Amino acid sequence: MPTLKTRREFLAASAVVAIGATMTSSQIARSAVPKIEVLERRVISWKPPLYHGWPTLARRKNGELLLVFSGGRETHVCPFGRVELMRSHDDGKSWGWPQVLIDGPIDDRDAGVVETANGSILVTTFTSLAYEAALQKMEKATPAPGKVKEEHDKLLAEWRAAHNRVNAEQRKQELGTWMIRSTDGGVTWSARYAVPLNSPHGPVVLRDGRLIYAGKALWKDDRIGVCESKDDGITWEWLATIPARTGDDPKNYHELHAVEASDGTLLAHIRNHNQPNAGETLQSESTDGGRTWSVPHSIGVWGLPSHLLRLRDGRLLMSYGHRRKPIGNLARVSSDHGRTWSEPLTISDDAMSGDMGYPSTIECADGTLVTVWYELLPRLGDSPNAQLRQARWRLD
Repeated sequence: MPTLKTRREFLAASAVVAIGATMTSSQIARSAVPKIEVLERRVISWKPPLYHGWPTLARRKNGELLLVFSGGRETHVCPFGRVELMRSHDDGKSWGWPQVLIDGPIDDRDAGVVETANGSILVTTFTSLAYEAALQKMEKATPAPGKVKEEHDKLLAEWRAAHNRVNAEQRKQELGTWMIRSTDGGVTWSARYAVPLNSPHGPVVLRDGRLIYAGKALWKDDRIGVCESKDDGITWEWLATIPARTGDDPKNYHELHAVEASDGTLLAHIRNHNQPNAGETLQSESTDGGRTWSVPHSIGVWGLPSHLLRLRDGRLLMSYGHRRKPIGNLARVSSDHGRTWSEPLTISDDAMSGDMGYPSTIECADGTLVTVWYELLPRLGDSPNAQLRQARWRLD
């Protein structure tokens, strides 16, 4: 809901005035809270009985919005995932019918999207066999006779049929981190091709035209770092490994996203599952175009993963999922190129479970912001009902 001028905020602001001379610039920046006005929240998924997850929203130079996600699913982990695309020509007021971009023989998961400096569209995903454990559990189950057993047997037959589209060796070969590319606005697409790493929201474009992709080398050595493309996303080279904090296992770093601040600093946000700052977003910076990166550090933000956006006024915006009550999606703003971040702004706070989040945000021509995330909603019959939700909002 919109952030109101509470008594606590009034007292905090008064304190800044009273002791501003003794406060550091970091403390003053942290105490400043921008105002947010949420104009609308609504479900934008078509075909509600299906499970839709892990979306990424991007705005093209011509104003068209692109939204990619993992669709066609039954649940959070299953063998049916495929990458789908929806378009909007009116800043998200309406959305076209989903187009299936990738539907491989195993689970196609988190999808990212970006328009390059040349106008090409890149879509990213990774493939997974995590559903095999659920399939094995399903095969060992002994449901009671009757309708429950009939439903179980039907579901098991569907999972087996999807699983057995290829053999065991072919399934292993399908594991990877992938990209597809379109040079005609998404009318036609390349075959998928392997890239060195993956992250949920994909690459970002730098002002010099290069593409930077911060992520994790899934199914390989699990290192985290950055690769770059200088040829419009056709080829990618590993540029730098992001160092781990002392005592951290880099395998517990996940789901990165990067942005270029208006002063040229590159920032990468990292989902952290090491014990220090567990469940927080860590930040690493580069001041040499991505060739070297600082050791990740806490920015005091519990919640993840983060999507980063540079606004037209030069401020940075991070959007992220918050899985403590009230469960929802939050945003923070930085006015100093990522050195400090504001207190949280509430985009949504009404989720029923932690099976939600992965928000990404774009800025419209009129300055309004659109954020899309996925969220598990009340069940429709016996089906989980994870849908894409959207908020339109304003920031002062």
